[in-house]
Amino acid sequence: MRKFDPWPVFFKREWKRNWPFLVGFAVTGAIITKMSAGLTEEDAKNSPFVQRHNRK
Repeated sequence: MRKFDPWPVFFKREWKRNWPFLVGFAVTGAIITKMSAGLTEEDAKNSPFVQRHNRK
């Protein structure tokens, strides 16, 4: 006799509850990655944030 596997039931229930968070997290991560990939060294030198936190 096969044992009951609770994981599919658990994941289906949790996906219904958490999909907005997971999708929002993925979209936010993709946007941040896309924006930060376009930065150059010149942008970093001109950035006030980088200039304030420069610890060379």
